[in-house]
Amino acid sequence: QVQLVESGGGLAQPGGSLRLSCAASGFRLDYYGIGWFRQAPGKEREGVSCISSSDGSTYYTDSVKGRFTISRDNAKNTVYLQMNSLKPEDTAVYYCATGMWGCVAGPDYYGMDYWGKGTLVTVSS
Repeated sequence: QVQLVESGGGLAQPGGSLRLSCAASGFRLDYYGIGWFRQAPGKEREGVSCISSSDGSTYYTDSVKGRFTISRDNAKNTVYLQMNSLKPEDTAVYYCATGMWGCVAGPDYYGMDYWGKGTLVTVSS
């Protein structure tokens, strides 16, 4: 049974940092594209970052480039999202997702087959 469990969300001040984790079970993380999406109140879910299964390439949406870093620990079957220099506009529920075609040229919502339940990130002073 495929399962994705996110953790690490919480409250951070502007300019602060958080590290999100996504623990995967039921499949090998490095066999599939895996990524992070977020959904702010009243907005559509957007792709934040992903790692491709083919060559480990990483992709980021423009608004987080230089601030967020995605990484994968194959031994722990876990993917991380290190978020630095957080801004209030980063406030959202963050979801981990995986799929065979989920990260070909960037995080692809329609290419993801499995989703976690999300973790809330709030950036506020």
